[in-house]
Amino acid sequence: MPALDSQVAVVTGAARGAGEAIACKLASLGAHVLLAARDVERLTAVQHAIQKSGGSATVLPCDLIDTAAVARLGEKVAGDFRRCDILVNNAAVAFGGTPLHELSPDDWDRTLQTNLRGPYLTIRALAPLMIAARSGHIINISSLAGRNPLPNNAAYAASKWGLNGLTYSVAEELRQYNVRVSAIAPGSINTDFADPTSGKDPRKKLQPNDIAAVVETIVTQAPQSFISEVLIRPTQKP
Repeated sequence: MPALDSQVAVVTGAARGAGEAIACKLASLGAHVLLAARDVERLTAVQHAIQKSGGSATVLPCDLIDTAAVARLGEKVAGDFRRCDILVNNAAVAFGGTPLHELSPDDWDRTLQTNLRGPYLTIRALAPLMIAARSGHIINISSLAGRNPLPNNAAYAASKWGLNGLTYSVAEELRQYNVRVSAIAPGSINTDFADPTSGKDPRKKLQPNDIAAVVETIVTQAPQSFISEVLIRPTQKP
């Protein structure tokens, strides 16, 4: 029997990159994966790829900075599936290459709303299902930028530092209900999220499947323990 047979997993930012790889990995382990993002066309393509490989997935279009939209997503998961075993908060944006004093307030707000407020909203919407079941795992995709200075991308770094604090605090809140909360902090990933002008060798970067493999390790570990944080770097600096 697959490791995640009968489980329901919600993956945000599932339309491409690491989110797509994570969704496909969870589906391959037997979970029914709910694909959340704004790009319906790309989500549908991911759904079809999962189904072609014998997995199961549902498209749930959602603007993750819209409070009402995320609340509706939670209501739909509760109504249609009556459980949420895994939540992966992967969706993120960045507006790089700009010193903070030149960054527009709109770009600051968009970064913090997507990268930090979004996970708050999804946890708020879906953690009650985990609490009721006294089981579940929340994984927040952070970044090494959440541990180190990141000049000219301070808003992104601030959002990931904040996400780390949210992760550790919520882990303490929910462990009494047997709900585990983890952070994965990758370095540079070879996705279209990366700055193509950075000069970094994409072959040396982390690949989306590297992140998916860490998610697999976290969600299949023995129930008496959980991994609080994983730092993952390329073997060779790109």
